[in-house]
Amino acid sequence: MNKPIIMIGAGGHAAVLAETLIAQRRVIMGYTAPREEKEFLNLPYLGTDNVIATYNPDEVELVLGLGTITISSIRKSIFEQLKSKGYLFTNVIHATAIVSPSVQIGNGIQIMAGAILQANASIADNTIINTGSIVDHDCIIGSHVHLAPGSTLSGGVRIGESCHIGAGASIIQGIAIGAETMVGAGSVVVKNIEDKKTVYGVPAKEV
Repeated sequence: MNKPIIMIGAGGHAAVLAETLIAQRRVIMGYTAPREEKEFLNLPYLGTDNVIATYNPDEVELVLGLGTITISSIRKSIFEQLKSKGYLFTNVIHATAIVSPSVQIGNGIQIMAGAILQANASIADNTIINTGSIVDHDCIIGSHVHLAPGSTLSGGVRIGESCHIGAGASIIQGIAIGAETMVGAGSVVVKNIEDKKTVYGVPAKEV
């Protein structure tokens, strides 16, 4: 049985998630944010994130509506803190996404409109596969990763934890990207990248 949802955040990414959930007839109790946003889809404002602790983890589910535009520890911190207290994060998968039945997905995964995930891919907890992204066969994506809109992973790509793959970036087959690495928008990655690097360009080079 689906439980009512609390949305964490009230920005653009949260609005896209909320509209997806509403279209799927999920019940959103309201949202948490530092302050009330009057135009946030007419959903009730529940208070700051601290209010979540007043709800029993067995009675609600959470959706983390904070997007990222670069490497950020905020999503990871919120996710891990609340998960350690027993809260479950809902997987949000848009109706137009194509997800192979052999794909393995963790908790709190967000797969947006038009995304394609092919056979035997693996997506770990709290990862965003954003609009129109392609994850081809046998890719392994770590926790807390954001694939920005239009990014492409060819077959067998491995993405470490807490990476940000920029909009329209492409990574060729078999490449490994280290943890906490930033791949700039529009880049083409043709060789392995170590942990905690920032790369841009065609081909992508460290900056």
